[in-house]
Amino acid sequence: MNSYDYIAIEGVIGAGKTSLATLLSRRHSARLVLEEFEENPFLPKFYEDRERYAFQTQLTFLASRFNQQQRLFEKDMFQDLIISDYVFEKDRIFARLNLSEDELSLYDKIFQIMSGIAAKPDLMVFIQCSVDRLMENIQMRGRDYEKHITEEYLNELNESYNHFFKHYNKSPVLIVRASEIDFVNNEDHFDFIEHHIFNEPIAQDRLYIKP
Repeated sequence: MNSYDYIAIEGVIGAGKTSLATLLSRRHSARLVLEEFEENPFLPKFYEDRERYAFQTQLTFLASRFNQQQRLFEKDMFQDLIISDYVFEKDRIFARLNLSEDELSLYDKIFQIMSGIAAKPDLMVFIQCSVDRLMENIQMRGRDYEKHITEEYLNELNESYNHFFKHYNKSPVLIVRASEIDFVNNEDHFDFIEHHIFNEPIAQDRLYIKP
């Protein structure tokens, strides 16, 4: 059985990373760390006007994620395993996609300082999803500020995430091809993913799974 201290779940908006992180934390009595996106006051404005509010949104997320990452180092005597629905490095995916050249230059100076002392996961789980499935999931959860998200933007994010994980080498990566998976409502699908995380050897490279 694989032994981990810190597992990060990642994926594009609507992929189900929070749901999977929550289910895994319940089954393994793990400490759950969720991204605090609802506390970012610029996020609804960003989805309405990306160019105008991208920089404010990005810096707010960067500060929030860094503060959370620092708390990951605090040990809990009753919960040895930490499961999070994001990894700190993902912040730059959105920065590269949404910031101007000058904004990105300033952002990178701050990001490089923070990333050097952020927590590194023992395992990265990347939920890979089609744009159609992402749109369906976003519409089903019905968050008002997400109604402005377009298929074009999700396609850009998908390409950026795929590029990021193609080159990610800081920890083993388990890639779940989830376009035809319903691990929230189908326990067999969830069991299949959970088994591969905790009971199958994962090399330093990548392991792709699909039920």
